[in-house]
Amino acid sequence: MRPAGTLRIHELTPEERAIYDTLKPECLPEHVAIIMDGNGRWAGSRSLKRFLGHQQGAKSVQLVTETASRIGLPWLTLYAFSLENNLRRPKAEVSFLMRLLKSYLEGNVQRMMDNNVRIRYIGRTHELPSEVQETMQWATETTVANTGTTLTLALNYGGRSELVDAFRSLATEMRHKHLSPERITEEDIHRHLYTAHMPDPDLLIRTSGEMRISNYLLWQIAYAEIFVTNRLWPDFRGIHLLEAIADFQRRERRFGGLSESVGVTDEEAERAKIAVS
Repeated sequence: MRPAGTLRIHELTPEERAIYDTLKPECLPEHVAIIMDGNGRWAGSRSLKRFLGHQQGAKSVQLVTETASRIGLPWLTLYAFSLENNLRRPKAEVSFLMRLLKSYLEGNVQRMMDNNVRIRYIGRTHELPSEVQETMQWATETTVANTGTTLTLALNYGGRSELVDAFRSLATEMRHKHLSPERITEEDIHRHLYTAHMPDPDLLIRTSGEMRISNYLLWQIAYAEIFVTNRLWPDFRGIHLLEAIADFQRRERRFGGLSESVGVTDEEAERAKIAVS
């Protein structure tokens, strides 16, 4: 359900408003997930240090979130820091990213309040530095009563590790309740995912032109529409979010069924029956 009373269309830029006016507001995606990619390449193409790309990327996070809140997008989930980033990036870069996350939260919570944005997190966040966890908790508690867009940051996150954690939790539940494996349903697995409290993404956006999903929301994006742009994340703005939504609305989502324009007549069904027999 779209947040009530939170639309602030008048705050969109003229360029954003021009695209928004082409959309069907009743058909906006309920949940948009984004793989934010290209910070390092953005910096490298300008002969800048990588950390400057990350800083610019953090600015994009806030600008895109504010546009999402103005159009009443209920859920926005951003792949901010992967489990692989934590394990494979140089320690100095990881330390900088943790400082940047802490600084981002401290510097933007008031803007979240002004935009009625609530912040949450998914991932193995208990493995992050304690001082970062404290700031994350503070930001969550400060924005918990907001009723607009829920901004979720995927931090120390991996899709496969999420499934491992879900299966471990489900196995513990089964053991306590003496349930047999044959009784496991998709809903049981869903209840133990990090994202159990939110709907699955309708639209997955990937920046930087890479054609892969990078271990992101593997279970949840089963039927998501995918939009890939060559634009690097530090150059991504609210207008580009609206362009992706416009593309989303031009698609026909079938969820494994047939297009509405494709039907099977009684005569065709009867012929198929005869052929099988």
